[in-house]
Amino acid sequence: MSNLYQIYLISDATGETLDRIFIAIKAQFKNINYKIHTYSFTRTENQILKILENAGEEKNSIILYSIVDSSLAKYLARNSDIKKIPCFGVLGDLILSFSKLLNQKASHQPSGQYALDEEYYKRIEAIQFTMNHDDGNLVKGIKESDIILLGVSRTSKTPTAIFLANKGFKTSNIPLINENSLPEVLRENPKISCIVGLNTEPERLVEIRKNRMSSLKENKNKLYTDLEQIKKEVNMARNTFKKYKWPSIDVTRKSVEETAASIIKIYEIYKENA
Repeated sequence: MSNLYQIYLISDATGETLDRIFIAIKAQFKNINYKIHTYSFTRTENQILKILENAGEEKNSIILYSIVDSSLAKYLARNSDIKKIPCFGVLGDLILSFSKLLNQKASHQPSGQYALDEEYYKRIEAIQFTMNHDDGNLVKGIKESDIILLGVSRTSKTPTAIFLANKGFKTSNIPLINENSLPEVLRENPKISCIVGLNTEPERLVEIRKNRMSSLKENKNKLYTDLEQIKKEVNMARNTFKKYKWPSIDVTRKSVEETAASIIKIYEIYKENA
């Protein structure tokens, strides 16, 4: 049986770049048995020490990092060396280094990361599932979701779901009109899947909805953009998330990539405790 490699991807941002780099690296080697540990928004020495503590408890740990702060990057490299954990910045000669660690010759196949492998088809399946389960559609199949997103209108549910689907997560998103609008299956079994609420500041939501109505040349539904009504919706959503103990994310100042990175962290915790 081949060794199980623990791959730690450490980034001071969303980690998207590291994900792509590791996909390119592993495409050069056959039959790698590995487990990914993703740590995004790593910006303090305390965070790094905690990650290294976890990595030190595992066998065959390998660290790949992308950190802009040079002093923090050196801190990570220095402490990894003390713990004898292989550690590489994204600008290093990664393929050569992995070749030595895995005791394999790299294939040097160009565009190997685009091979039609199992992960590729899993991603396509996730995208298809997510498109079919957009905006509360096909609720009967919701239990097959890896992740379920809830939120009032215009809280970035659909773009976030699509981003997650491109990562291979089957994602459903459901508009939250009021608590009674929740599918019965979620009320009866709040832990049926990794359920995450999305929320935003009412004032920001007014702007987004007004822009949406303007693009549609629609101005009849005054309540849709009314600040007091939106405040009620946002508070209702927050209370619903709290009642069912669903984690929630304030997306007011977050990009879709940042929101998705936070959701993936929540998903990983959910799977560990499932």
